[in-house]
Order: sequence, then structure tokens, then C-alpha cells
Amino acid sequence: MAAKVLSSGIRYSDLPESYVRPESDRPRLSEVSECENVPVIDLGCPDRSHIVQQISLACTHYGFFQVINHGVSKEAVERMLEAAHGFFGLPVEEKLKLYSDDPSKTTRLSTSFNVKKETVHNWRDYLRLHCYPLHKYVPEWPSNPPSFKEIVSRYCVEVRGLGYRLQELISESLGLEKDYITNVLGEQGQHMAALSNGRYKSVWHRAIVNADKPRMSVASFLCPYDHALISPAKPLTEDECGAVYRGFTYAEYYSKFWSRNLDQEHCLELFKN
Repeated sequence: MAAKVLSSGIRYSDLPESYVRPESDRPRLSEVSECENVPVIDLGCPDRSHIVQQISLACTHYGFFQVINHGVSKEAVERMLEAAHGFFGLPVEEKLKLYSDDPSKTTRLSTSFNVKKETVHNWRDYLRLHCYPLHKYVPEWPSNPPSFKEIVSRYCVEVRGLGYRLQELISESLGLEKDYITNVLGEQGQHMAALSNGRYKSVWHRAIVNADKPRMSVASFLCPYDHALISPAKPLTEDECGAVYRGFTYAEYYSKFWSRNLDQEHCLELFKN
């Protein structure tokens, strides 16, 4: 059973064969340019139009940005990281109670990305939690560490508030009403590349690991409802280019996303006209 996850306490002296990529598939680091000017946006700026302009530039030219003075408390972040480290530090038998490679499960511990499809695995374990509505999903979250549910719930509330705020700013940066994304996708939103009709980038997420210490990330997603129709905003298609993406539901996207490998083309490419 312990072989199902990497966070089993075993120290590896060599990389297992199933994690070794052919040289032809490895990133060519010599071809990667350094990003020395990561966009940093101060959400505490009193000039909302300035924030909107900065977001537009960052989404157009980079596809990502960092925010400061965002309103999520330092205490909530620190306690969230402590809870995450606490969970992954549990005995492997305890963690494996939540193990599943079924993408439809709303709470699950798993490893790599899609172990059923991959020929080469990614060096990571992850705990995936559905969060909203909290009263529906919190009961199925881990009970160990004992404070896990309380800490993660508080963090979710604060980060969700930030997500809504950014959603409004991104809508405005596209020249749309601030509640456009919320109205189209429900109270949760994602897929800015499709909504922006290709104006905003959807970039690959990559992380570098090392043999000395673990790397911990806490990623939060505002995912649309299953029935939400994701398509370019009509005001952004009224030119000679037309719609870059066809309309698709989030359920359709989710199904395709989890049927693929991470090293294939970006899933959004499948929905281009």
C-alpha cells in the first residue's frame, strides 16, 4: 500500500524508473528565459482603474500575476500551511484512508496526475478537496490532524473572497461589467483564456523539486458549475476574428481534463474553433 504515495517516509537514493522521462521529453532549460519582472499588483491601491489596467497588462503579456495587500490574513496562510504539513506528515496508513485515483471523488489523496493514463509519473502527492458549499464537503475532509477542518474552512472563506474580488477586476479589465464572469459562470469562475476570446494567456504551471526538502503548494480554484456554459464574451467576438473558442460546459472540460496526461497539449486547445 505504501508504494501508492511518495509521502510514505521512504528515502530514495535513486529516482524510480517510472519517474524518469526520456531525454527528448525533458524541459530544455537552456531555452527557458528568466522572468525577472513578475507582475506584482497592489490590491490596496486606492485607484481601482490603475489596478484594472495592471491586471489587463499582466493577463495579456504574462498570463499570471502576484498580488499584495490582498486581504487574506497572514495567520490564515500560516495555519493552512501547518495543516497541510500536518496531514502529509501523518502515518501513511492514516493518509491512505483517503487514497483514490478516481477523479470524480470530491475528497481524495492521490499521486502524480493521472496514474491510469501516464507512462511516466510526476513527482508529487496531492490532497484534493472540494470546498463549496462548505457544509456539504467539510464532513468528508480529513479528521486528522484534529484542527484540519476548522483551519482549512477559514482559509477557504478568506481565499474565496479574494477570488471574487479578482474575478470582478478581471471582468472590468476586459471592458465588461464587473459581475459579468459571475453571471455567466455562477458564483465560481475559471478559464479566462476562453472567456477573453484568447486575449488573456493560459500558461503552463511548472514547479522545480529538489532532493533536500519538500515543496508545499496550496492551490485554490474557482471552478464553474458543471452546467455553466464557457464561451467567449460576446462583446469580445464582434470583430473580424470572431470566436476563438467554441462554447463548452465545465462538465465537458472536466471530463477531458482528467482523461489526459499533463504532458499533452493544453486541454483548452481541444475547444478552439
